[in-house]
Amino acid sequence: MSKSICIMRLSAIGDVCHAAAMVTRITQAWPDSRVTWVIGKIEYQLVKGMANVEFIVCNKSQKNARKQLKQDLAGREFDVLLLMQVALRANWFASVIKATRRIGFDRARSKEGHSLFINERIAATAHTHVLDGFMQFADQLGVPATELEWAIPVDEEDRKWAEHQAKQFGRFVIIAPAASKAMRNWTADGYAQLIQQLQHADITPVLCGGPGPVDAAITQSIMAVIGTNGAASKPHVVHNLVGQTTLKQMLGLMAHAQCVVAPDTGPAHMATTQRTPVVGLYAHSNPLRTGPYLSLQHTVSVYEQAIEQETGKTWQALPWGVRAKGDSWMQTITSEQVWQQVQGFINR
Repeated sequence: MSKSICIMRLSAIGDVCHAAAMVTRITQAWPDSRVTWVIGKIEYQLVKGMANVEFIVCNKSQKNARKQLKQDLAGREFDVLLLMQVALRANWFASVIKATRRIGFDRARSKEGHSLFINERIAATAHTHVLDGFMQFADQLGVPATELEWAIPVDEEDRKWAEHQAKQFGRFVIIAPAASKAMRNWTADGYAQLIQQLQHADITPVLCGGPGPVDAAITQSIMAVIGTNGAASKPHVVHNLVGQTTLKQMLGLMAHAQCVVAPDTGPAHMATTQRTPVVGLYAHSNPLRTGPYLSLQHTVSVYEQAIEQETGKTWQALPWGVRAKGDSWMQTITSEQVWQQVQGFINR
């Protein structure tokens, strides 16, 4: 058993959710190990408070972030480093972490100089979900398998806030409409139609998301469509919480939702950590690789036809993880496809 384990996974929210499952496996199977997680500033706000985990927050946007990390780790050496991010910046930051074993990805998943910063690799696999790929790091360490769990805590204040909101909403569905890039968003018209369908089914629609410009833009477009078609006059208005919650509050609220509807974005994976069903909307990335882990069978995806039309090959014949690039693929997802999946959850 490795006594001191350092984990490098700075971002993003979805990947940090996947990593949290692997970290939980370590802390539950090896409670006496010392786990240190080097993590991004925003992502820390989601997972802070995890039991038996020391966090070192790395504000990667600061010019002296690597120097600060070196100072934070001065005089420390770990039994093992799990370098679970292949981006050049993460690799460069990891160079200041001293560890006997430096475990990284297999050659097929290595890029941006990743191989220069490791001395051991996880096993090569084909067609592996990101979460399963992260679990391979625990496999490489010899950590016994445990029941899949995400031990991400929600403190008492945020839990009570979520319970209060849920009581006000009654039966509700969360729509997290924004991905990190606008091209991965579904259409405002599609979301507005879903909101109307929920209202007619006596289900409260709740919009959630972050404070960023992509979230604000798609939300503004949705609300504009709703205002035009009169959906807001229905008995249950739309509760717009986009940019109004912390990550912990959103996480707590997701635990009470009938389901969450989202494109390829962090909130889909946040909901998964609460075992709340997710209707994922996918076109540019393969949901078998990056989809909501416990709800893959409920994903609405046009990825297969998109990638085949762009490349002339099926996704099985291409390197794992190849993305479709067209700007209009998400528009080919129909309201009927989405409602069919959502309806299944609200009728339970």
